Amino acid sequence: MKSIISWNVNGLRAVHRKGDIAQVFHIKPDILCIQETKSLPDQLPIELSKPDGYHSYFHFPTAKKGYSGVAIYSKEEPKRVSRDIGVKQFDQEGRLIMAEYDNLTLINVYFPNGGGPPERLRYKLDFYDYFLELIDKLHKKQPNIIFCGDVNVAHKPIDLARPKENETHVGFLPIERAWVDKLISRGWTDIFRHFYPDKTEAYTYWDMKTFARERNVGWRIDYFFSSPEMLRKIKSIEILDNILGSDHCPIKLTLK
Repeated sequence: MKSIISWNVNGLRAVHRKGDIAQVFHIKPDILCIQETKSLPDQLPIELSKPDGYHSYFHFPTAKKGYSGVAIYSKEEPKRVSRDIGVKQFDQEGRLIMAEYDNLTLINVYFPNGGGPPERLRYKLDFYDYFLELIDKLHKKQPNIIFCGDVNVAHKPIDLARPKENETHVGFLPIERAWVDKLISRGWTDIFRHFYPDKTEAYTYWDMKTFARERNVGWRIDYFFSSPEMLRKIKSIEILDNILGSDHCPIKLTLK
């Protein structure tokens, strides 16, 4: 296993129709993690439900159609795949899927956005806390863990184009950013910042309504995080901002 790509597609069928998902499959990652599929199993064409050369696994929301959803496409068949984290309010939104291999546990997550009514921010913060407890517990049994996905928060001012204007906006609130601090204090590493601690203008999300991508007025809210043991096995990470089709771009991790 050499490469893992993570991408919030903002609608799996939409990026398929535009031809952009084909670009990612053309790269031939060993594993492709997708967030925000916005579809149910019977809505997917065969090339998305069972693409050539890949085992495919999905977690679809049960509470609301055309919303959320995650997928893992893997060349190697995992030993085990889990979809539920054991809390109904989280599981019903289809936000997490975990694949276990011999020397790696990979978790693909689409964290809640937290915008809208106040209870959605509370939901997001509760999800954050529960997820951190889950991975900490898992780490006691399995040293080699990577989790990836749309975390829906820019951690530091360097991670978004306009930090000052967004200090009171969901996605850059002090309480959200403090959770990332807590995550890192527990030994989890933001792999992009590990390799590029000072790199500016490196974003993974742009608002489509304001044509922000053309001006690179973006946010880095999509991540790969690693346990300390797994970090030593990582060779490189890159943001594939030349791939269009979504308001997010893919990120690619290469293992040694």
